[in-house]
Amino acid sequence: MPYYTGLIAAVPTARKQDYIDHAAASWPVFQAHGATRMVETWGVDVPKGHTTDFHRTVEAGDDETVVFSWIAWPDRAACDTAWQAMEEDGSMATIPEMPFDGSRMVFGGFSPVFDQGEPMGSDYYQGFTLAVPGSNRAAYVDMARQAWDMFATRGALGTVEAWGEDVPHGKRTDFYRATKAEENEVPVFSWISWPDRATCDAAAKAMEAEMDPADFPSEMPFDGKRMMWGGFETIFDSGN
Repeated sequence: MPYYTGLIAAVPTARKQDYIDHAAASWPVFQAHGATRMVETWGVDVPKGHTTDFHRTVEAGDDETVVFSWIAWPDRAACDTAWQAMEEDGSMATIPEMPFDGSRMVFGGFSPVFDQGEPMGSDYYQGFTLAVPGSNRAAYVDMARQAWDMFATRGALGTVEAWGEDVPHGKRTDFYRATKAEENEVPVFSWISWPDRATCDAAAKAMEAEMDPADFPSEMPFDGKRMMWGGFETIFDSGN
């Protein structure tokens, strides 16, 4: 089963090209250790929320942009082996210095619980992070399946819903703080791929206009007030 290292960071907006160059220099190292793909996306429509948002997740300043990215692996074992090997063989030291504050980056390992279509290779993504009670995993997957049917008819290309399996607690930031996760809740890292921002925006407006409150379940399998989302443009994709 595929496995993903999900990452969110705040990058100085003026250093966008430096970040792209860093990603391009980093990919060969990950690829040599078994990674199958790396996608880096740049926030272009990232709202600030009342309870949570991507800006607070990484303590982004006004002069910084949120990036949402992932590294794909064949499975968790390959991922775990790779990270250990890169530390032991000195490969990480060959990657240029990060053009952002790494102490504020959040990261973790996630396994897909639902995926459809072509979730990679597009120019635009909606990224999501939330916390779901562990006991509600099946209900969450059922809801994701229903939501995908709606997105697909509006032009979405693919989606991945990934369940946190190896998500560390950080000293300053982490996925648990980001989502205000409660005891027994699991961080979820997910995205929807779209052909472009215009298609995504048009779909959002159409669905908002057509939705009937009665269509929503009486009880959501997670606290929607703590879910965060944003729109991101692809700036590096090792598959292209």
